[in-house]
Amino acid sequence: MATDPQRAAVWRDAKVVSVDHHGELGVVLRLDVPDRVVHRPGQHYVLRLRAEDGYTASRSYSAVSSPSDDLVELYVEKVPDGEVSGFLAEVVEPGDLLECRGPIGRWFAWDGASPALGIGGGSGVAPLVSMLRHAQDVGRTDLLHLAISAWTADHLPYREELEAAGALVAYSRQKGGSRLDAAVIAAIADPGATAFVCGSARFTLAMESHLLSAGQPEASIRIERFGPTGESAENG
Repeated sequence: MATDPQRAAVWRDAKVVSVDHHGELGVVLRLDVPDRVVHRPGQHYVLRLRAEDGYTASRSYSAVSSPSDDLVELYVEKVPDGEVSGFLAEVVEPGDLLECRGPIGRWFAWDGASPALGIGGGSGVAPLVSMLRHAQDVGRTDLLHLAISAWTADHLPYREELEAAGALVAYSRQKGGSRLDAAVIAAIADPGATAFVCGSARFTLAMESHLLSAGQPEASIRIERFGPTGESAENG
């Protein structure tokens, strides 16, 4: 009998159940994945597109849904000239089939039973929302603290959900806004928690530096980077 990792590695045709556009910035896809392996908050799925001539392109996207959700929810940020994200954001419709495999990743996965600090920038909130939803499902929101950064409120996916949950949200390019600077991170650092940091390379490097300066043990910091120069959970 195949183990969960073996089953997760198998490509499946997932049915697109719904498509919800986040303005011009991205899209929320909810997928019905056959024979789904239940993910842990923080894990990701790979979507693969296949052209008629056999050419394929694949990208990885963090699960946003709670493990208890019957569907897999993914947030796809629309990357300029992104061949995969552009197709997913502009062409895909409910009823379409998308090749996917997963869940993947053990390093950036929360067990839901130990203290955690989630720090996300922009679309890097995706895996943290999964953690939040799981914490709410199991009644352990006391274990999870979130700090989020975005340019403006309009640039933040899941803004209302995060704000309603009491997440610390900083808008760096909004009038009267703020930043997740060294002082803010020092106030929320928790040596007894695992710190999950997700965002662009520049953002995660800054947050890691702030955490270390605040006394967060290096071994407790887990980084998920994405951007134009790296392949990771929110790439185009």
